[in-house]
Amino acid sequence: MNSRKITILGGGQAGLQLACGLLSKGYEVELVQNRTAEEIRSGKVMSSQCMFGQALENEREIGLDFWALECPTVDSINFAVPAPDGSGQKAVEWNGLLERPAQSVDQRTKYPVWLQEFERRGGKLDIREATVADLDRYAAASDLTIVAAGKSEIAKLFERDAEKSPFDKPQRILALTYVHGMAPRPGHSAAYFNLIPAVGEYFVFPALTHSGPCHIMVFEGIPGGPMDCWQDITGPTQHLERSKRILDTFLPWEAERCRGIELTDANGILTGAIAPTVRKPIGRLPSGRAVLGLADAICLNDPITGQGSNNASKAAKIYLDTIVAHGDRPFDEAFMQASFDRYWNYAQFVVGWTNALLQPPPPHVLRIMDTAQSYPALAKRIANGFDDPLDLFPWFAVPEEADRYLAQIVA
Repeated sequence: MNSRKITILGGGQAGLQLACGLLSKGYEVELVQNRTAEEIRSGKVMSSQCMFGQALENEREIGLDFWALECPTVDSINFAVPAPDGSGQKAVEWNGLLERPAQSVDQRTKYPVWLQEFERRGGKLDIREATVADLDRYAAASDLTIVAAGKSEIAKLFERDAEKSPFDKPQRILALTYVHGMAPRPGHSAAYFNLIPAVGEYFVFPALTHSGPCHIMVFEGIPGGPMDCWQDITGPTQHLERSKRILDTFLPWEAERCRGIELTDANGILTGAIAPTVRKPIGRLPSGRAVLGLADAICLNDPITGQGSNNASKAAKIYLDTIVAHGDRPFDEAFMQASFDRYWNYAQFVVGWTNALLQPPPPHVLRIMDTAQSYPALAKRIANGFDDPLDLFPWFAVPEEADRYLAQIVA
């Protein structure tokens, strides 16, 4: 057993993955979590997680991949834009195969098992709604304290980084609908990404939940637009009917797949909105002690690019490697800043890509998406950018680079 003690607040993707990884390296780890395994299992869905190849590999490396054989795979990305004339046809459509299939396990299924695994490996689990005062006590008894809870009052310890946060309010109104009975895609499976100009986005992909294989429907409505329509929903049945009505109105090819759908369960729905925010990585407690932020606590993205859980996994991997490499040296503020900087070297591209897709697409992006219809290699590269967003830069972000790259493709 490593004599160094690390306390982690927050038992989500990043917190649990890091906690189990640290235990495998011999550290003493205490995890502070506000819900029991049973409360998570019986609660509402939490996200639209779709884990791509590298994130799944991070889980496999530390022995946390328990659903590889039973969870459906996501084999490709399918992109479509409706024709502007209201004909119900597609103006743009392409499909790009993923080099490594993605998978999505309902976090209500995943986290309870991970919590049990954490305790089985010798971790100490403390179930409580921790306050700032509690966190100060944990920090006093730990060599390093990490905050991986992105939505609690404790997240306010981390100052918003205005330079890295161009938005101060939500850019999309979000809704999730977990369903059984959706018609599968012929051939291989896909995460379908539909962009509806001036309305929002809809994406859907196969997943695994308590009751077996399912599909997760994700609605991203522009505030004030026709997909911002969830405020009057009074229950699960109405939520499902509203989901189907949106597809009937804007995406008839998606509506056709949904003629026989039903909710996985009454808790298989969620609505909300988040303001994409990057915070400074070091939080200051009343005692003057410092704590380190992780994943959503300091880097909260809109789910439009499907990067939330992937970011969390990659952040946990980077922090684990950095902690182990640090050896016996103190986990001081210089270490905390360096750990975040290493993560930000990657995450800045994800944040830039995600924030760009929340705005009307510029001409060069429209050209890229249109060209991908005729060039499968381009469609495949865009699709695999969901696994490795760095490969989208600079050509997806800079008009001149896009022109140069497209000229090479069509030559």
